[in-house]
Amino acid sequence: MPLHHPKHRHHDDDLLPYRRSDDEAKPRRPYTPTFAAASPGSANRLLVLFAATCLILAAASFAFAVSVSRNRPPPPQPPPAVAFRCGPAEDSLRSFLASSSPGRNYSAGDREKVLAVVGVHTEHGSAARRASLRATWFPPNPEGIVSLEHGTGLTFRFVSGRPKDKQKMEDLQKEADMHHDFLFIDADEDTKPPQKMLAFFKTAYHMFDAEFYVKADDDIYLRPDRLAALLAKERSQHRTYVGCMKKGPVVNDPNMKWYESSWELLGNEYFVHASGSLYALSSEVVEAIASAKSESLRMFDYEDVTVGAWMLTMNVKHEDNRAMCDTACTPTSIAVWDKKCSGSCNITEKIKQLHNTTLCSKSPTLPPEVEEEE
Repeated sequence: MPLHHPKHRHHDDDLLPYRRSDDEAKPRRPYTPTFAAASPGSANRLLVLFAATCLILAAASFAFAVSVSRNRPPPPQPPPAVAFRCGPAEDSLRSFLASSSPGRNYSAGDREKVLAVVGVHTEHGSAARRASLRATWFPPNPEGIVSLEHGTGLTFRFVSGRPKDKQKMEDLQKEADMHHDFLFIDADEDTKPPQKMLAFFKTAYHMFDAEFYVKADDDIYLRPDRLAALLAKERSQHRTYVGCMKKGPVVNDPNMKWYESSWELLGNEYFVHASGSLYALSSEVVEAIASAKSESLRMFDYEDVTVGAWMLTMNVKHEDNRAMCDTACTPTSIAVWDKKCSGSCNITEKIKQLHNTTLCSKSPTLPPEVEEEE
């Protein structure tokens, strides 16, 4: 018996949804639209029109860019670097002048040129002394400092390190913001005096182009006009160390006052050096100190001895001037201070008394006989 009926369709035919003809089974060519051929003249006109449109757009864009660039405000310029800062060191007077007089340019490359910068060394606990100086010979405000600088060539600052104690620093900063007469050096207030003195010279040399750099204590009465006259003198030696020169025995007993821990390097007697209450170093000398590596300089226990030791390593002229350490006012006194009044006297009242003396504060810069000789 046959397995399939003659009329029975194959199962594959039932699975196909439709039957393809032989033509449909052949691959077809992709469809490509046809356009009517354009004439050469028409194509050229289109190209010219397109090119003209592009030129017009380019010209309009250029004109717009030029207009915007002309009307655009110039970019803000960064504030100029200032010379009244040197790391943590800061000159509060010049900071104040720069903020109150924006037109003045304090650029980093410009050091203020003066005859001398006088640093009156002080500390947090000496506010009463500073007040007495401002009430007498030290200029009481920024205008006074600038005026005295113009008149004598000397510029004055109270010099201090920065206390580690927050409250003490706030007190000093408040006073500096009130009077604008501080030069804060890159040193803690508790730093030993020789290191503080080195920091002062480095800071002062960086900020000022001075012929002399002067160190003064805050317990002296000073005549700025006479100090200026002394420093303005012609000198054959440019490396100069000016002050009240002294020498004396080296104290090697740790139980005695003025004990020097490095006494074995000094022998029995100190070399000649200026008293620490007031002395001046010429520009070339301070330049050498400021450029030296700090660790290469010998430090003794006392600032005046240390500076005197540095002077021995240089070819400097020791200029002894006794008018810088008078104990009473005279017609030629530059500075008056009592050597025996080390912490035992009322310095503030003493300075006010001296200032109220005509011979101290109102006598001529030079005595009459000196003026006649000149």
